[in-house]
Amino acid sequence: MADHARSDDPAVQRQLDRLALLSPGRDTLGLDRITALLDRLGNPETNLPPVFHVAGTNGKGSTCAFLRAAIEAAGLKAHVYTSPHLVRFNERIRVAGTLIEDNELAALLAEVLDQAGGIDPSFFEATTAAALLAFSRTDADACVIEVGLGGRLDATNVIERPLVTGIAHLGVDHEAFLGADIVGIAAEKAGIAKRGRPLVTQEYDKPLADSIARIAAANGAEWISRGRDWRGAVYRGELHYRDHSKRLRLPLPKLPGDHQADNALLAVAMLSHQQALDVPEGALRAAMGWAEWPARLQKLEPGPLIDTIVGTRDVWLDGGHNLLAANAIAAHFEGEEGLHLILGMLSNKDAGGFLRALPNLRSAIFVPVDGHASHDPDELVSIATRNGVDARTATDLPTAIAAFAEQDVPDNHPLLISGSLYLAGEILRLNENIPD
Repeated sequence: MADHARSDDPAVQRQLDRLALLSPGRDTLGLDRITALLDRLGNPETNLPPVFHVAGTNGKGSTCAFLRAAIEAAGLKAHVYTSPHLVRFNERIRVAGTLIEDNELAALLAEVLDQAGGIDPSFFEATTAAALLAFSRTDADACVIEVGLGGRLDATNVIERPLVTGIAHLGVDHEAFLGADIVGIAAEKAGIAKRGRPLVTQEYDKPLADSIARIAAANGAEWISRGRDWRGAVYRGELHYRDHSKRLRLPLPKLPGDHQADNALLAVAMLSHQQALDVPEGALRAAMGWAEWPARLQKLEPGPLIDTIVGTRDVWLDGGHNLLAANAIAAHFEGEEGLHLILGMLSNKDAGGFLRALPNLRSAIFVPVDGHASHDPDELVSIATRNGVDARTATDLPTAIAAFAEQDVPDNHPLLISGSLYLAGEILRLNENIPD
């Protein structure tokens, strides 16, 4: 899937233009192309520090953020590979704690693309190769790598000996690639399990758990399941964790949303079930406050885009685009008297289900997602009005913000901007809240 990435650096942009030519025609899942490409590049995936490999429908990025925060709080350095980016392509590749510099990024992408002739890798495969190449050339203590899509056939699954693998929450998303069978999706995610290595997961309903157990056993992995091998809960304002070797009481995550406790606990469990890195309890405590993951229930700071509407109002940004995300958002806003929404969503997402999940929704302004196939705002208005929501359209985000500012909305009613990480990235850019 093309990401329409843009850079202010001409050298990077030349390579991003080359990357864009790889998608969407070659977006077929599989490991043959990435394996061939990495072989030409000298197999950098075999020369990495210990790898934490994380899959899941929702929460995998936040889990990676907690892992990174804990590792760095322990005084160690971590490479991090996540996707998609929000504002700058560089956000995908963090080398030993620092976002990759433009000159290094341009050179790496050029090196990868120059070696890609006849292989026809996808956008994501080429990006993954560049990240692994960068990580193999810089010393660090750990790698934190987020699965892009699925697991078994995802380009990141070329890593044969991860230190530990993990699966966050499971749901239905990317149906065009993974289908709508949640049991089959669970099996695909579990495909990152590797022989002799722990696979640490959340607790799932029995059909999903059985699917994961089957794949873990077939792959020779040790399955470490929440509810059986480790437990965690929020109790009296603290995060409680225990397994066979430890009991911990940690601060609640600073990241907003009750669901972040589950993501933090998964990161703690993954760190607890490895011996290569020394991450003491103090580092885990610090990580609860250090972890940052933009555009996931992010309370926006004042900036040029939203200064006209803030007042005493909270403005929230969340790139959520599926029912799992909608349910997490709904839980966060459950006690509000009224919620107002600006939303743009890709056409392959369940916009109706997302809207129905939001509590106390009073008004909505729908926009297209620039540069992407997205739901027709007029059709979203029809869905919203059938559910009793005052709805309208706008041509773009600044117009939507201006339209909201003209509405007579009580100051204690929050505004949520949501529906797509691409849309969220545009908000951050326009409001000058650039992730670093």
